[in-house]
Order: sequence, then C-alpha cells, then structure tokens
Amino acid sequence: MDGGPKLPILGVRNVMITSALPYVNNVPHLGNIIGSIAGFVGITPIYICGTDEYGTATETKALEDNCSPQEICDKYHTIHKEIYDWFDISFDKFGRTSCPDNTEICHGIFNKLLINNWLSENELQQLYCDKCQRFLADRLVEGTCPMPGCGYGDARGDQCEKCATLLNPSELIDPRCKVCRSSPYILDTNHLFLELPLLKDKLEEYINKMSVAGSWSQNSIQATYSWLNEGLKPRCITRDLKWGIPVPHEKFKDKVFYVWFDAPIGYIAITSCYTSEWEKWWKAPENVELFQFMGKDNVPFHTVMFPSMLLGTDENWTMMKTISVTEYLNYESGKFSKSKGVGVFGSDAKDTEIPVEVWRYYLLTNRPEVSDTLFTWTDLQAKLNNELLKNLGNFIHRVLSFVAKPSGVHKT
Repeated sequence: MDGGPKLPILGVRNVMITSALPYVNNVPHLGNIIGSIAGFVGITPIYICGTDEYGTATETKALEDNCSPQEICDKYHTIHKEIYDWFDISFDKFGRTSCPDNTEICHGIFNKLLINNWLSENELQQLYCDKCQRFLADRLVEGTCPMPGCGYGDARGDQCEKCATLLNPSELIDPRCKVCRSSPYILDTNHLFLELPLLKDKLEEYINKMSVAGSWSQNSIQATYSWLNEGLKPRCITRDLKWGIPVPHEKFKDKVFYVWFDAPIGYIAITSCYTSEWEKWWKAPENVELFQFMGKDNVPFHTVMFPSMLLGTDENWTMMKTISVTEYLNYESGKFSKSKGVGVFGSDAKDTEIPVEVWRYYLLTNRPEVSDTLFTWTDLQAKLNNELLKNLGNFIHRVLSFVAKPSGVHKT
C-alpha cells in the first residue's frame, strides 16, 4: 500500500471496520458477500477481514476431500481473496486466523482471563462416536432441532440454521455423526469455560452504553438482550479437536480453543499482520471507533462473547461501537447453503459475465437490513432491465443528448 499502513491520527475521526470472517471451508456465496460491501463517506477508515480457518468446519471439509486442514485453508483462502477482489471490495488487509499472530494474541488474552479468575473447569457432556473413535465437536453432529415450532431435521450441533438458535450437540434430537452417520452417545470430558455470569455487570454496562452511543441496529439489540434476558451461562472455550490454536495449559494441552474464542481475536491478529503498531488501533478507545458488519446469526458472539473476553483482561481495548446486522438473503425458494451447494456463489457470479457493478448494485439494493430478502434470477433480470438499463440508462442518454446539442437551441 502506498505510504505504508494507515495509523490513527490525533484530532481526526479514526474508524476501524471489520466484516465477519467467512469460514474457509467453501466458496463464499452472495449471502456472505452482501455483508462485506460497506461504504463510509468523509472519513478514511481501515478495513479488516480474513478467512476463519480453525475448527470443525475445516476438519469436516478436509475429511470430505481426503486432504489436510492446512491444504483446505490454503486452497479456499486464495479463492476467497480472488472473489472479494473481483467484487471490488477493498480491504486494507485480508488475512487468516491461522497466522502465528493469532496464536500469540489468543494466548495472551487467555492468560489474562486465567489470572483474573474469569475461567473455570467443568465436565461437559459430549457426543462420542465409537465408529470414528473420537469426540464429536459441534459441527460434526447433525440432528433435529429441539426448539418448539422448529423441528429442522438438519440442525448442526452448534446452531440451527433455520431458527438461528444456539445449541449444544447433546440437545439435538436423534443426533448422528456427520462423518459416518452412526448414532453417537454421551461421554463426560473436562473443559475450560468463560464465566459469563461473573462478567455480567461489566458486560451490561458496556452494552447499555454502547448500544445507544453506537446506534446499534434493532436486530442486533434484540439478539443481544435475548441472551441477557435468558440468563448468561458459562461458555465452553475449548474443544477436543486437533485443528485449532492449542490451549497453553498443562491440563488441557490436548485440546484447542473453540473457534468462537479465536475467530473474533482474529480481527486483532489480522490487524497486527497489517501493521506492527496494531495497538494504536486496538488499544486506543479514546481515539478509534470500531464498526462491525455481520449476519444476524453472528451477533451474540460479537456483542456478548467477544466483549466479555476483552473486558475480562482489564486492558484498555478498543471495543465495538457500532454494529450493522443483516437478516438472511435467501435463494429462490430456500436458504443459501454452502454445505448443500444451494445458491449463487462468488465464482458463479463471475462466470455469468454480468458486470460486477450490476452485482454490487443488486446486493446493495437487496441488502436485508430489516427482514429477510429473496434473491431470484428473475428479480436480478428485472432490476438490470428496468432500473439500470431503462431508468438509469435513459437518464444518462437524455443528459448526454442535452449536453451535445448546440448552444442556444435548448427548449424549456
């Protein structure tokens, strides 16, 4: 970048922007991309994003493709970067959560939480697959959603894609191993937990203040207070996996951090890959505003989990001021789904040879800010023909024709 990395300037409005880190286990679809098209006028922001590379999603994809998790990450990070470049999304840094900086910063935050007594040990009931000879992490389990009125048959062990409820694998009805499809059973395993109930007062003070100061979107406020009103519970931050950031604790050295512990820290780590002076962005709340863009299913992790982690360190972190949340962009008669290959993916959009400006216009006009919106090919065609070609094209034609006329012959 010309002139080197941007740094905050005293006396100027300094804004740091992040988009939710997309999982690196597949090609991003339009629903992922719609949350990454952000624009700010009158300020010079820093824009940070990258691929979320650790956790079960990557392990599962590696099993499916018969390769290593690292090979999956390398392949899809390149694909993601190429697609975002084609969509003309100008990140200051598009990094990776598998970078060494993320391990170092994760360990630092973890050790602070441990020293400050915000962590506890407890046994967790976890599903174990005899056939695969392994504990099944959240995304290696599928089953029927237990929530009344939902009953979605392909709910994941961490979240139901249909009703967006956060789940534990043991809560699923008729669970099955995603790898071998056999029925797992419950075993006890020891894990580390972030004591959210003990952090409640600090967290609520932050939320009550910043949701007003930052004009949080209504859907983000609803999702956040839904968690608070249900009562905060200790949240497990470790997993029985191999692919992830190792836990720097002798008793838990065979485990890794839960992806939702290390992924938000990835914003900080990717910034540190952008500039060695990253603390001027992330430890300067008096001089920097943090804006975060994401889909509604990511909200609690950014308004409850991540702030609690930072608050628990007792360090002067730059906390999120404003959050912009999209509802779901659905596809034709159903939902976009990377796992099922349903929807329009970034590579598909590129292959249509429809100019990127048309795709950007369509995504911005269809951005689901208040309620779910629907992508259909007929709607894309209608917007192209009526709004761009007919309305905008006709306007430009009339202006150019007016300008081209000889002076003095214009009629009023």
